[in-house]
Amino acid sequence: MSTTIAAQDAGSVLEIELVANAMRHDIIRMLEAAKSGHPGGSLSATDIMATLYFSGEMDYDRENPDDHSRDRFFLSKGHAAPALYAAFHQLGWVADEDLPTLRHLGSKLQGHPDCHALRGLEVCSGSLGQGLSISAGVALGLKLDDAPEARRRVFCVLGDGEMQEGSNWEAMMFAAHHGLDNLVAFLDLNNLQIDGHVTDVCSLGDIDAKFAAYGWGVRRVCGHDVAALLDALRWAKGNLGSGRPTAIICETVKGKGVSFMEDACGWHGVAPSADEAAAAIAELDAARAELEKEVCHG
Repeated sequence: MSTTIAAQDAGSVLEIELVANAMRHDIIRMLEAAKSGHPGGSLSATDIMATLYFSGEMDYDRENPDDHSRDRFFLSKGHAAPALYAAFHQLGWVADEDLPTLRHLGSKLQGHPDCHALRGLEVCSGSLGQGLSISAGVALGLKLDDAPEARRRVFCVLGDGEMQEGSNWEAMMFAAHHGLDNLVAFLDLNNLQIDGHVTDVCSLGDIDAKFAAYGWGVRRVCGHDVAALLDALRWAKGNLGSGRPTAIICETVKGKGVSFMEDACGWHGVAPSADEAAAAIAELDAARAELEKEVCHG
């Protein structure tokens, strides 16, 4: 049974939370069918993606995924592609029958986003450390092209492990130098990468202060609090004209929404078995039931 939420029904905090829950269902089902992939980082980024695509704050044409006259989105942490595909499924850009084909040869849903295979993608991504550079270049191009009153924006979701790549720091410097106030970077700060905790492998230190030192506007939020994410997005929109790019530092939990996957390094790149997927879906169904009670009482 499809858990797709009609796009026109989304918008409020509770409705976005329902979308995020449906996305988590999709992620688990895709990964179980693929028997490979990355549940942890997909689940940690789900609320960020749901808020971006279903809050109305990111401008795009839901009827035309290929419309390039709108805002742009880049998933730098491409191994979290299931979260993006889940958002596209909720939008109707990915069909129900596509979900079980994740990571299969010839599928639209490759292990990392492939813009040649799936509509709605700007570039192929997945080689970590490139997304922010691409986003900054596009943001500069749009800024040069757009009239001030019609400024299009660029959104990028980064992983904390990939912030160890030096290209990100060059991009941060470039974006600040060129005053790219139309660029918004979300950092999925779940503190886990394939080899362990980011703070143990190669700590980012005070990442907020580092972004600020490079000349960015910085806001730190809980990356699973849709209301806080929505508020941060609106704050970022208010930075247009400031001459500063925006970083939203999102404190998240790897594997969020599935208790046995949460904050567990082993779920970085291991797909759930049929039994594990069933247990995960049961938890998500219970969480959904609680959200639906709020809808009824609201």
